[in-house]
Amino acid sequence: MKNMLRAAAAAAVTVLALTACGGGSSTDPSNVSPAGEVKPREISWLLSRPADGAVINIMTKLADDYAKDHPGFKLNLITTPDRPSYIQKLETLAAANKLPELFDTDATPFAQQLAKQGKMVDAEKLLKTLDLYDDYRPGALDYQRFDDGSLFMIPFQFELEFIWYNKALLEKAGVAVPKSLDDIPVMCTSLRKAGITPIAIDGQDQWPLERYVAYQPFREAGPDFVQKLKKGEAKFSDAAGQKTVNWMAELGKAKCFQEGFSAQGYSDAQNQFTSGQAAMYNIGTWELPSLATDKLNPAVRDDIDFFTLPTTEGSVTSANEFVSPSGIGMAVNAKTYDPLVSDFLKFALQKYPAEYAATGALSPTTNVETTVPANATPLYRKALDQAKDLGSKQAMPWDTQLDPTTNGRLQQELVLLVQGNITPGQFTETMDNTVEQNAPKFFK
Repeated sequence: MKNMLRAAAAAAVTVLALTACGGGSSTDPSNVSPAGEVKPREISWLLSRPADGAVINIMTKLADDYAKDHPGFKLNLITTPDRPSYIQKLETLAAANKLPELFDTDATPFAQQLAKQGKMVDAEKLLKTLDLYDDYRPGALDYQRFDDGSLFMIPFQFELEFIWYNKALLEKAGVAVPKSLDDIPVMCTSLRKAGITPIAIDGQDQWPLERYVAYQPFREAGPDFVQKLKKGEAKFSDAAGQKTVNWMAELGKAKCFQEGFSAQGYSDAQNQFTSGQAAMYNIGTWELPSLATDKLNPAVRDDIDFFTLPTTEGSVTSANEFVSPSGIGMAVNAKTYDPLVSDFLKFALQKYPAEYAATGALSPTTNVETTVPANATPLYRKALDQAKDLGSKQAMPWDTQLDPTTNGRLQQELVLLVQGNITPGQFTETMDNTVEQNAPKFFK
């Protein structure tokens, strides 16, 4: 597999080397207004997004529109949805100094290193120069920022993550919507006694379970906890860390997740919830077409609702503060940034929000109104309206924050903890040692 990935990355280097050259170039990441003639050519965008998703479809359309007035222009999309393979390709191209004009990246230490080396255009300055910066949701931009607050990625999405639930199943079990995260294990026990699977979860992809470990620290200590944990400045043995470790163990003891969850995937979890077999399902607004339209199983359609992340006693974050990601961001290569790239981005970024909102999705900007589909249930509008009342703090997904080695180990240990294969003490010791060994060299 490694050889195949290296071969793919090498091939990508060759292809991109042909397209990532030409045109006058700027190597000053703060020079967002390069002077000179717009000379159409083929440019490339290295992406890690669904090939048939709205972002790619819209940007392809906008590129075609731009090409009508700029013969010779073409946007070459190079898609690698599988994130680990994508990261390897990105790092290989970066090492070879062959990154294309545009490339996707999370706000990782690796990306920040590229920015410090002057290889990424200052996105905040670019958006301000294009007079677009103030149109963006603060939360959408903040999600893309590095730890020092600098902004080098542009968001194309904005999502809200809720806990969807089946009202009829909760009523059958005699339980109410939890007022606190601490209520959930007890709630799971009652649902199990009523013969109901409490929570459907995609265990194969691992990040859905990792969401849960982020919740208690976000309420207990705020967004700073994971910022410190990832650098070894906080530990799982700290009070906020122990609260989530013990809570995750309690979720396991209460059998909150479906039997064999670690071997079940995305569609398995969705099917269990939409078929009325599971009472709850933690997922984002990207699933609105499946959960809040007439595509939803008529047998459960009138019973589905959602609640936002419960708070806890003494919570330092509010009920309107939860996970609200803007997805992977797009960076602009400073080396190949020229009048053409600048002109195309101005054209595309001005038109993108309206096109995206027309698909029924939340735009990363506030200057457009999302089109609610004709087949939507009232829940669709209710979910969109949550974006109008968001607090200033957001819970960051830990899989985008931790170093890769620690993140991989955490995902493995979480499954063992929830399945009861290890104790909270063993989990704590393993993870604190893993962070200590890996965080300092990754975040140096």
